[in-house]
Amino acid sequence: MHTILGAGGAVANALTRELANNNETVRLVSRKPITLSGKNITWKKADLLNYAELLEAAKGSTVIYLTAGLVYDKNVWAQQWPVIMQNFINLGKETGARLIFFDNVYMYGLVEGPMTESTPYNPCSVKGGIRAKIATQLMDEAKAGNIRASIARAADFYGTENLNSFLDLMVLDKFAKKQSAQWVGNPNKLHNFSFIPDMGKALYLLGQNPDSDNQVWHMPTAAPLKGKQFLEMAANIYSVKPKYMAINKFLLWTYGLFVKVVMGTVEMYYQYNHDYNFNSDKFEKAFNFKPTSYEDGIKLMSETLYKKG
Repeated sequence: MHTILGAGGAVANALTRELANNNETVRLVSRKPITLSGKNITWKKADLLNYAELLEAAKGSTVIYLTAGLVYDKNVWAQQWPVIMQNFINLGKETGARLIFFDNVYMYGLVEGPMTESTPYNPCSVKGGIRAKIATQLMDEAKAGNIRASIARAADFYGTENLNSFLDLMVLDKFAKKQSAQWVGNPNKLHNFSFIPDMGKALYLLGQNPDSDNQVWHMPTAAPLKGKQFLEMAANIYSVKPKYMAINKFLLWTYGLFVKVVMGTVEMYYQYNHDYNFNSDKFEKAFNFKPTSYEDGIKLMSETLYKKG
């Protein structure tokens, strides 16, 4: 049985579809009911902060995935992430299941050159410090032989169903509506975006291959492009002019005074004002996996999620 903690988000949904399509038994775990259905899919209510509930939900698991996304608030993260990670580790010890944690790149901080699995943790934000702590917490247990665990790390997303992504919300959805786009940071800097369907497929592959345990994997992600290249490509696909406004740190901070979740992104502004070069060669070679190109991914979205016209 494949158990997904924090089910219901974009990555969890993509993974659920992959597992279901391959006739795997799936247990979805979240506080709120999940609408995804299938003959081998069940849902169990549990709070990630409540170990007893999690243990009951995870009984019989062979692989447990942690794909949760908490409220984008550093105080919430500081209080809850260490508890959730310890619960996750304890589940691995008690059930014997393999653990796969879906993570981001905040712990690396500002990196000159490509980010790889061997890039040292050097966070320059509160959220990055928290991410470094919980990633270390998990892998220290794996190195000690107490659990079998891996980290699946991705760049910023695109292809979300709920516009919970900068590229989706501020560029693709805007162009779909014939509006001007917005770009956070310097549009002349490089950036990568991980395509959600690729994340589901990659997590599925990790779940099928025990040899991938006890290491970090960068999820398959196309090479970075400059912001202007993304804008021009997306505008061409949506048949609009590449009009946009660049949002600097002051504008982001000002907007954040009125919208708390935006204020939470201010400390991460360095990611958008410097080159952001996420490298996934290790995964691509190990699994012979070619990431979806940005052009193909955006075209697919223009035909489904954010339709033209």
